Amino acid sequence: MDNLTTTEAISDLYGRSLDVLAALRNRGDGPGGEQRQAPRFSITRAAELVGRSGTAIREAEKDGRVPAVERTASGRRIGYTLAEINHMRGVFGTRPWRAPGDPISVLAVQNFKGGVGKSTVSTHLAQYLATKGYRVCLIDCDSQGSSTAMFGYVPDLDISEDDTLYPFIRNAEMSSLAYAVRSTHWDGLYLIPANLKLYSAEYELAAQIARADRLLLNRLAQGIASIEDHFDVIILDPPPALGTIALSVMRAANALLVPIPPTVVDFTSTTTFLAMLYETMAVMQDQGMPVELQWLRMIATRADEGKSMQRELLTMMRSLFGETLLRTVLKDSAEIDNASARLMTVYDLDGPVTSRDTYQRCLTYLNAVNAEVEILIRLTWPSHRERLRAEGVI
Repeated sequence: MDNLTTTEAISDLYGRSLDVLAALRNRGDGPGGEQRQAPRFSITRAAELVGRSGTAIREAEKDGRVPAVERTASGRRIGYTLAEINHMRGVFGTRPWRAPGDPISVLAVQNFKGGVGKSTVSTHLAQYLATKGYRVCLIDCDSQGSSTAMFGYVPDLDISEDDTLYPFIRNAEMSSLAYAVRSTHWDGLYLIPANLKLYSAEYELAAQIARADRLLLNRLAQGIASIEDHFDVIILDPPPALGTIALSVMRAANALLVPIPPTVVDFTSTTTFLAMLYETMAVMQDQGMPVELQWLRMIATRADEGKSMQRELLTMMRSLFGETLLRTVLKDSAEIDNASARLMTVYDLDGPVTSRDTYQRCLTYLNAVNAEVEILIRLTWPSHRERLRAEGVI
């Protein structure tokens, strides 16, 4: 490498890094996106998810209303797939979908600082909502492709520019984003992936907007409108910077979730983010392109309450942000790190990597955070109000 120019050396390092990612993707415990299988669910968990008793499910299998689950040679149930659970929801009438008159939820998970857990929150929330029976599309808007990688793809090896937002953003003649929507190993969850080509889109958009074509900031919103009838929730994972794609995300979103690790550096950065957000929203309002949010929440991420400074900051954040801060803290966990190392989420894991206690604690935090967000989404749907009253939420 010593004889290479700086440019050649960087290119060489990039190639080597891709080789490592490809090896991670291909190893036995981290299959690629096309080969992945979602976890199966016991009849107890299936009954909980479907909203009917285990007895009701067995009776429905006996009378042929739902297919009988696969069994081992010894007759033991091997568990229900999410697709089978969603079929049961259809039979029992317990699908949680929004009604045709309900607005689609377009949720951006945004902070202009990297390393705050943005993609971790986005991917786990998407899979949680899919498990609950919602129709979800996760749109990776970040050229680094972290969310794409969590679904088992190496962005710059497995994903071409034609698979991403890039063609739609640069070609005003395209009318639909449907070309980029791909199924995932989670039934009901779809992905629009990202790769490095989106980095070029930033410059192309900026150049065109500089020529007074500011309506290009509406392209993402237009693309979402072209596919929204097929989904209940669309989750946007934008780049960690205030650029043209981030502005497009803000224009398209109607809800905002801001991850903040409880460290002084991250809190300082988020304070700056809030100032930039306020100024940007004011400018967009003046330009006739208002950012209209149904709700905004902060979420404490990567928290370690064993550290006194983090405990103090969490207390301060709760006092400062009040109800704007989610009650549940997403604590730092070795299980999240171990899953990420396999290009997976914790929900993808068949079981604990470290210890059962660590795994169960991590699932508890993830489920509690995602359940709070689920309620916020449902509160925007008039068709869910009676059910929310029955559940004691309102």
